[in-house]
Amino acid sequence: MDAVSNPYTPNAGAAPEIVVGRDDQLEAFTVLLRRLERGRAEQSMIITGLRGVGKTVLLGKFGEIARRAGWEVVEIEASKHDDTRFRQAMFSQLKAALLRLSPRARWTQRARYAAEVLSAFAVSVDQKGTFSVSWDVPAAEGAADHGDLSMDLTDVLVALGEAAEEQHRGVALLIDEVQFLGRNQLEALIQAVHKTVQRRLPITFVGAGLPQIAELAGEAKSYAERLFKFPTIGSLEGEDARKALIEPALVEGVSYDEDAVTMALKITQGYPYFIQELGYQVWGVASGNRVRRDDVKVARDAYEAKLDSSFFRVRLDRATPLQTAYMRAMAELGSEPQKASDVARVLGRESTQVGPTRAELIDMGLLYTPEHGYAAFTVPDFDRFMKRAVPELHVPEIQKRRKD
Repeated sequence: MDAVSNPYTPNAGAAPEIVVGRDDQLEAFTVLLRRLERGRAEQSMIITGLRGVGKTVLLGKFGEIARRAGWEVVEIEASKHDDTRFRQAMFSQLKAALLRLSPRARWTQRARYAAEVLSAFAVSVDQKGTFSVSWDVPAAEGAADHGDLSMDLTDVLVALGEAAEEQHRGVALLIDEVQFLGRNQLEALIQAVHKTVQRRLPITFVGAGLPQIAELAGEAKSYAERLFKFPTIGSLEGEDARKALIEPALVEGVSYDEDAVTMALKITQGYPYFIQELGYQVWGVASGNRVRRDDVKVARDAYEAKLDSSFFRVRLDRATPLQTAYMRAMAELGSEPQKASDVARVLGRESTQVGPTRAELIDMGLLYTPEHGYAAFTVPDFDRFMKRAVPELHVPEIQKRRKD
């Protein structure tokens, strides 16, 4: 079939033609905005899930809902930056949001104060003054100049929320890859949002990240579980999975045979990204206006090759030989979460010897800990990929740490 009309979108964060199975989260976000607009408290959300389940797509949908409601949207993909870089990124994004809320020529007293607080937040980045504020707004005194990230960001969000409230609008901070925020940064965001809730201001932070986020947030602030909901999204099931596969094709006048649908959903296990990738490959081999089981069968090799060369490979390529061996040992044990001692046994080592490697893989976002003592892959089907990519388990020598 025509490649130009291919309705499937196997790209990172690209919204598919049809978004299904996420109605609960979309409704919860809509309720959140409406309640904040009325000055009423409502738990915000941090969406958790494995790679490829549509967390970034869902954040994009939240952004669309917020913009239609007249809110300003700040979209950030978190990275492993130190607190100085984090301040710079937040200053730049929040400054732009303030200017969209209230153009400088029409600043009220509240808007000007918010700008001054932002200036103080930026100036305090570096006592030597190496980070220059990119506008000529004097810094507020006694606000956002404490030198403490949590206190400073709280001052900023409160001032910005008050400026938004005056305009009868709101600000939504949508942050992806939350697990890459430093503990200080996550704690600062949680504390700042907590204060805006207490002040009943129309400003909120909604995030998305890997499954360990709920634990990280709880460690950062004990009241995080009361401030946020942590809905987990996963593979699509039943009719939702069918719709994700067949409805994009129907838009182009193409239908699937029932046995083709059954085979496709068995291959993809209902994971949204996998459905998009298999659908994309099937489109390239099918002809006419029907997709048959043989088309899915033929497309499977190209589907697996594409996942191996991109979705999976980019993660393996970041790993050291010892990290690779650890993941290969996990794959040897199966797809379910694995006990640290069992992985060490497969590697022929003690748990204490490979513990640092396990911690590194968690920090890189390749593993997460569903329960104490266990680890699992953050990417569906990664165990099967590891067996294809690394047919034989090879354990490199573990360097002994020098004692000072």
